Amino acid sequence: MRLSLPLFGDRNGHITSITSLIEVPFEVKRLFYLYDLPAGESRGAHAHYDCHQLLVAVSGSFDILIDDGYRKDVVTLNRPNSGLLIVPGIWAAEYNFSSGAICLVITSDLFNEHDYIRNYDEFKEYKYI
Repeated sequence: MRLSLPLFGDRNGHITSITSLIEVPFEVKRLFYLYDLPAGESRGAHAHYDCHQLLVAVSGSFDILIDDGYRKDVVTLNRPNSGLLIVPGIWAAEYNFSSGAICLVITSDLFNEHDYIRNYDEFKEYKYI
């Protein structure tokens, strides 16, 4: 689900603020960002059992393949005041990063390797049970 984030500004520049449980529909526990990505590289390619994520292109652009186990779609993020909410049980893969792209990831949980589904066949089994 695409989320619009607040945008405040004038000719001197813009600011977007993100507040836990207000603009983001979950309590924020972790932030990280992807940057200096080599041309042609992709990231993600996993789902989560419990963790919610909000992805934002704070600089540049990239595409996200999202897959709910039945239907696939591609979302392009290219504005720092627009994000993509990825809920648990959705397979997501980020790719086609522009030069200088920065992907901010805001999560509902701390890192937990046991929350990841990294194998697509296991994801399909999980979705079809």
